[in-house]
Amino acid sequence: MLQIQLLRQNPQFAIERIQHKGLSDAENLVKSILAFDDDRKALKTELDNQLAEQNQLAKVIGQLMKSGDAQAAEEAKNKVAALKASSKLLEEQVAELEKKQFEQLVKLPNLPGPLVPAGKSPEDNVVVYQVPVIPELSADAIPHWELAKKYDIIDFELGVKLTGAGFPVYKGQGARLQRALINYFIDQATAAGYYEVQPPILVNEDSGFGTGQLPDKEGQMYYVGIDNLYLIPTAEVPVTNIYRDVILKEDDFPIKNVAYTPCFRREAGSYGKDVRGLNRLHQFDKVEIVQIEHPERSYATLENMRNYVASLVESLGLPYRILRLCGGDMSFASAMTYDFEVWSAAQQRWLEVSSVSNFESFQSNRLKLRYKGNDGKNQLAHTLNGSAMALPRIVAALLENNQGPDGIRIPEVLVPYTGFSHIR
Repeated sequence: MLQIQLLRQNPQFAIERIQHKGLSDAENLVKSILAFDDDRKALKTELDNQLAEQNQLAKVIGQLMKSGDAQAAEEAKNKVAALKASSKLLEEQVAELEKKQFEQLVKLPNLPGPLVPAGKSPEDNVVVYQVPVIPELSADAIPHWELAKKYDIIDFELGVKLTGAGFPVYKGQGARLQRALINYFIDQATAAGYYEVQPPILVNEDSGFGTGQLPDKEGQMYYVGIDNLYLIPTAEVPVTNIYRDVILKEDDFPIKNVAYTPCFRREAGSYGKDVRGLNRLHQFDKVEIVQIEHPERSYATLENMRNYVASLVESLGLPYRILRLCGGDMSFASAMTYDFEVWSAAQQRWLEVSSVSNFESFQSNRLKLRYKGNDGKNQLAHTLNGSAMALPRIVAALLENNQGPDGIRIPEVLVPYTGFSHIR
């Protein structure tokens, strides 16, 4: 959530940056928020004056009672009663304005950072790195959903029987590969200084609001109505919320967490060839890294996280590229995002496998996540997160790119985790 003082300091700048996120009503929203804030301040000043007058009259009444001037004391009491009634009404009006201001404020997305390119769609994203050589497969190469059936390692039809489309069943060496990737990614993260946590996969509304999923993406989240809980779309939600309502010290930075969880996304309206097989699922496994950082170092940390994710992709031997997302393709809460895509040789297309984002103070303002600076003042921390990594499309690319006459070759770094070098 944006800070009101940021909007007030330079409203036109804020409007222009918000419009880069594709919000056409940005100007009306910002002006409405500032108008509510002006009215709230005026009423609050009037309320404070009335409360101060009540306190002063309370002292006067005591003095009048001591002096024996009962009539004057009674008049003062009547005035206090009138002020109390008036101040109660003012308190209600202030609360109503605060509510209206908050309802408008949460509709505003985060401001894109200065390096974020303008644009409305994925076609406007900027490629900041791409491997120089993309390998070619033989003419008889087949996509991963056919490989999964050929080697009996992923059963999409059984998933439909048990649950529905988008819920595959991993079997045999396929299940072992899944477990190997999870353990490998966690081990790499802990070796890089991330602290492992295992959070719940159900969260409450406060957690969904804290990281910006609610009220923006409730239609994409699975909701457990009887308990008013949500299945997480990513471990970012519970892990970042560990620090909700926390005041850190400067010495606490950097805070680095890693978590493995299953993730759940409704992906409403997804259909067509781009969602075949593992390309788009409703349930999938992901290892997530989350950092809480000092504002002065958050963009350096973003670059470090980007380099770390790149090292994971490279260790698996997958051709990849890195995109800096344009404003219109970024998430609601992000100030800057890098997307990682791996090359799917059999499908002849790029598959997104990771997003690494800096949210600056947008999430921490919602979370009330602060740190006490060396000057003794509380300030908002910055939050960052990244997929390290999402498994489905990694698995798809591994199966497709490594297929051959002797089966599917397992990357060398995974062999100690799988216990086999080929899927046959």
